[in-house]
Amino acid sequence: MRRLRLRLLLLCAALLATVPHGPAAAADPTGPPGAGPRPLDQVIPAPASVEPGGRPYAIGERTVIRVPGRSAGAREAGDHLARLLRPSTGYRLPVTTRPGPDGIRLELGGPAELGEEGYRLDVSPRAVVIRARTASGLFHGVQTLRQLLPARVEARERRSGPWLVAGGTVTDVPRYAYRGAMLDVARHFFTVEQVKRYIDQLALYKINTLHLHLTDDQGWRIAIDSWPRLAAHGGSTEVGGGPGGHYTKEEYREIVRYAAGRHMTVVPEIDMPGHTNAALASYAELNCDGVAPPLYTGTEVGFSSLCVPLETTYDFVDDVIREIAALTPGPYLHIGGDEAHQTSEEDYAAFMERAQRTVARYGKTVIGWHQLAGARPAEGAVVQYWGTTGREAEVAEAARGGTRLILSPADRSYLDMKYDEDTPLGLSWAGYVEVRQSYDWDPGSYFADVPQEAVLGVEAPLWTETIETGDHIEFMAFPRLPGIAELGWSPASALDWEDYRTRLAQQGPRWELMGIDHWRSPQVPWEG
Repeated sequence: MRRLRLRLLLLCAALLATVPHGPAAAADPTGPPGAGPRPLDQVIPAPASVEPGGRPYAIGERTVIRVPGRSAGAREAGDHLARLLRPSTGYRLPVTTRPGPDGIRLELGGPAELGEEGYRLDVSPRAVVIRARTASGLFHGVQTLRQLLPARVEARERRSGPWLVAGGTVTDVPRYAYRGAMLDVARHFFTVEQVKRYIDQLALYKINTLHLHLTDDQGWRIAIDSWPRLAAHGGSTEVGGGPGGHYTKEEYREIVRYAAGRHMTVVPEIDMPGHTNAALASYAELNCDGVAPPLYTGTEVGFSSLCVPLETTYDFVDDVIREIAALTPGPYLHIGGDEAHQTSEEDYAAFMERAQRTVARYGKTVIGWHQLAGARPAEGAVVQYWGTTGREAEVAEAARGGTRLILSPADRSYLDMKYDEDTPLGLSWAGYVEVRQSYDWDPGSYFADVPQEAVLGVEAPLWTETIETGDHIEFMAFPRLPGIAELGWSPASALDWEDYRTRLAQQGPRWELMGIDHWRSPQVPWEG
């Protein structure tokens, strides 16, 4: 009897050894615990190279996260991963600098081909190893690992395992250096916490740039010490006449710090010479006639302009750019330049030439909307295209002459366009933009007769004439934003609508657990 009992105990122990460590499986609508791990290629953006194979790794009670001992950035990536995984798994997941062959290992190194943002992820039954040349690469690898786990990993309370990561290797590098999203905080103001939440959502899809549209006719959203009425008066309203608001310098720094912690650069935009009614209303001396117009709460465009012949205008521009540049560690400063309908071509060219020189004086690289190409883009300037044809001769000519392009075609990447005629939010001047429309194009061939190396990257702008809440932001951004992110990261050979829509469908349960409001497009075979 004792021998039989011993045999039974040994058999039970052997069976238990084959089960991943973690709580017992239970019914879970975000993914059946009995299911196998998610395949390595089922993430967004699509990786550059995937080699599946071997048994999976199981995150369990004894899993540790190992990071290099002398890299603050790698430690931050490890801490970020631990914060993501602890609530749903219930595991301690200590982050340690002690070396070892097991656990989740974040390592700095690897081939030069990984560049500044690439990574390699190797999964075996003993360890998950993410290697990168920089902390940014480690952070992007962490986002891939996150998506390889069941959607229920996003829950903020303990869920049932197992927590399996498929075996094999992912080698991944971005196609473009600039992968951006723009948030218009001028038409409607959004708080620091709302901006932070959007930053976290962008980071999941390897977006590396947050473009903040800080000023427009309806509001001035950043404190400028030398011109205090810009924020105090110009920021006191918004579309529809709401209370508006603005960021103090410390609040803006907090946004910049938070974005940097997610390896994201903030690009501030001070739109000029048009879209400036909030500034003109704040200071009479910026107007050619010396009379300040009233604050504006409508949605029309093209009616305002700084006074180009007035020297006070350039004192204003210098002060604003100097203070914004001092707050912004990133390389870019956006000066707008679109829809300046009240400014003659001659005055526009003269103004933009002086504004670009001012940006350079304070150590930043100019970005301007594509109307800048019709003036004289400075050496090194970047033009952001927002048209719908890809046939503007002056843009193509500027690109051939060395001006780099950020592509944001309005009928593809503008997140404020309605999905269809029944969409309760958004505009439709560029047409209805469903999920396939926003995804199914190639930035590398969008402009004919333009060298592919002229394309710096892509950006998804979200204008906020009709957007008033954080839920509104999410409803218009998701599910289109991940597609723009994939266009910026993944190789052209990986861009395939039928494959993408399947991977996108798998994101739905993840968004539900993250509390992300989203449009359930009929073009996507949603899970759950």
